[in-house]
Amino acid sequence: MIFGYVGLLLILFAGAVPVAFALAGTSIAVTLMERGFDFNPAFMVQKAVSGIDNFMLLSVPFFIYAGKIMNVGGITVRIYAFAKSLVGSMRGGLAQVNVVASIIFAGMTGTAVSEAAGLGTVVMKSMKEEGYEDDFAVAVVAASSTIGPIIPPSVPLVIFALMANVSVGSMLIAGLVPGLLMGAALMAWIAVLARRKNLPRGAPFSVALLLSTLREGFLPLMTPVLLIGGIVSGAFTPTEAAAIAALYATFLAMVVYREVGIPELMEIIRSTMVDTGVVFLIVAMAMIYGYLVTRAGLTLALVEWIAGLSRDPVVVGLLLMGFLLIVGCFLEATAAIIILTPVLVPIMQVSGLDPLHFGVIVVLIMMIGLLTPPFGMVLFVLNRISGVSLHRIVVAVAPFLIPLLGVSVLLLLVPSLVTEVPRLIMGPA
Repeated sequence: MIFGYVGLLLILFAGAVPVAFALAGTSIAVTLMERGFDFNPAFMVQKAVSGIDNFMLLSVPFFIYAGKIMNVGGITVRIYAFAKSLVGSMRGGLAQVNVVASIIFAGMTGTAVSEAAGLGTVVMKSMKEEGYEDDFAVAVVAASSTIGPIIPPSVPLVIFALMANVSVGSMLIAGLVPGLLMGAALMAWIAVLARRKNLPRGAPFSVALLLSTLREGFLPLMTPVLLIGGIVSGAFTPTEAAAIAALYATFLAMVVYREVGIPELMEIIRSTMVDTGVVFLIVAMAMIYGYLVTRAGLTLALVEWIAGLSRDPVVVGLLLMGFLLIVGCFLEATAAIIILTPVLVPIMQVSGLDPLHFGVIVVLIMMIGLLTPPFGMVLFVLNRISGVSLHRIVVAVAPFLIPLLGVSVLLLLVPSLVTEVPRLIMGPA
């Protein structure tokens, strides 16, 4: 029966069947093997509907929409200009600018692909003009894009919180320190590479330029303050924060900067609807699959197997991180989080891992999966917009996995880096 649940799903994935249809096909096939053709499919419909019948899922389309309109509404360019005036004078300054801009952009939208596509186009053009190697420029963009889904707001963190039954507000706040640590680790790594490669410095630091770019980008830069401040203060929920982010980004793009008209807005809405439909369909089908897996006892068997190996939280955490790294090579991040979270949570509970703590690590590892072949989504996006071959991108990105994995291990060893800020702001769980 394990082959039916796992083997068939892997075969469908290998055959390039879309995730939602692979989950649905596996669920139907397994049910037919167990019950034959004489079964009532009503339970599947009920599970699918219950999977998306959640108010918090409304935040997903709003965050996706906000990221898209920021990319075409002149907001990304202004963020980049401010980051360049801030750290561009350092050796390898444009690479450092990318990281700082990613940290800022992360506070506005919650997806790595949006960040890579939006900032990537601007950053790689500037780095190429300054004489940076294409491979290095692409690698910096790829690595820094993983910060986006960790710093709130974050679509993957919202989805994990829903699947793990964890407070969405606490989950979002928990990503703040880890995201900043990722940025610091990447900047330190780039500083080492910049010295070794003798990368160029940018123009000397200018207070006047900094103030000028700050003035130009002040309204976009206020977005993270508005969203995080509103959630922390209780002025609005994470779901309402997503709607406010979408409304604010629309106001900036259409009224303040006037770079988005009605035709562009309609295309952004259409694209958002398509992406949202994909996510919701995966969630619905994953709920059916998860129910069948749990009913068959596979989740309990996996928990007992892991518990037999060790109950030490660090050992179990390292085992799960290794497993997730392998999964990330073959499965899209959001789909992996939806499918695996119901299986991982019981293991966390048995080993003493806090789902709030380890949930951030799960999302971080799955974001690293976006940078690993053969199915790293960020790799494909950057291959398309840069023209650099996929093989060269993979080779260039590989060294940047070291600081990201280092931060993951640090977070596992020091849980307070994840849990302390939510505890102070949101109160005890």
